Amino acid sequence: MKTLLTTLTSSQAGYAALALRLPIGIIFMAHGAQKLFAWFGGYGLEGTGAWMESIGLAPGYLMALMAGSAEFFGGLFILLGLLTRPAALALAGTMIVAIFTVHFENGLFMSNNGYEFGLALLAASISLVFSGAGKTSLDALISDKLTQHA
Repeated sequence: MKTLLTTLTSSQAGYAALALRLPIGIIFMAHGAQKLFAWFGGYGLEGTGAWMESIGLAPGYLMALMAGSAEFFGGLFILLGLLTRPAALALAGTMIVAIFTVHFENGLFMSNNGYEFGLALLAASISLVFSGAGKTSLDALISDKLTQHA
């Protein structure tokens, strides 16, 4: 277990990962808050669930709960740099589903409800899966503690 946690939290990335983590974490948290809590003009679990059900993602309420939780809590974890790789992987999966179930048929551009924003979030998530959280993160603190006691 210690080896797995060390692998998940260690990162050779410097401070640049912070510049990616902060905006991506905030964006994901805001989108998750729309789905979970109806904040920022969102529809909450009931409304988002009904919409998801209408596009074939059933059961809609559960799908809204899963997507909203991945976005809100995954975004929070990315913002903090806590278990960044697993959080980013969950968010990458969420973006793949969003791209192909909602946006792909509309083409690339956001002006047509296309997938460009989802693609950018997917790329950022995958980047964090590979790089890890970097030096300014809770992952770095955990990794340092684990390697000190090795």
